Amino acid sequence: MVISRDLPVLLTTVELTWIEKRVERWLRFGRPVADTILDRQRRVLSFASGSVFAFVRWAANDYGTVESHIDIVRTVGSGEDYQTVPCVQPGGEVLLHQSSWPRVQRVLEAIDAVEAQDIDPVEVSPDYWRHLHHRLEARQQPDAYTKARHRAWLLRRALH
Repeated sequence: MVISRDLPVLLTTVELTWIEKRVERWLRFGRPVADTILDRQRRVLSFASGSVFAFVRWAANDYGTVESHIDIVRTVGSGEDYQTVPCVQPGGEVLLHQSSWPRVQRVLEAIDAVEAQDIDPVEVSPDYWRHLHHRLEARQQPDAYTKARHRAWLLRRALH
């Protein structure tokens, strides 16, 4: 099989919006390869395939919060299956999805705990984000992501 180097690289784009106290769509972590400012309230970030990012969506009206979501997504390459996520084109492999502000806060606390160990959340094992998702869905306490677990993941990833 011959792969042409002229083929375009598939990028995943995420549209961020910030309208104070109304619509807030922001990235908690991730390494975009491009950043395009559309206007004072909107910008588009682009990610290469295989990237991982956390995307927070929050909206309110005159009566309070109407939506709160966090998704941790792994971007996909050409031909890979993916799930759709609002504001993410074309979509990605959803490693974690939580709705409601208390659950979003729990995920943000878990991300903070990872960073407190000097581990970049982008480098965390995808299995851990799935574990966190499932434990929160079951209303159980998730296991902590430790340096030992992270070292094991890095060694396993290096074998592939």
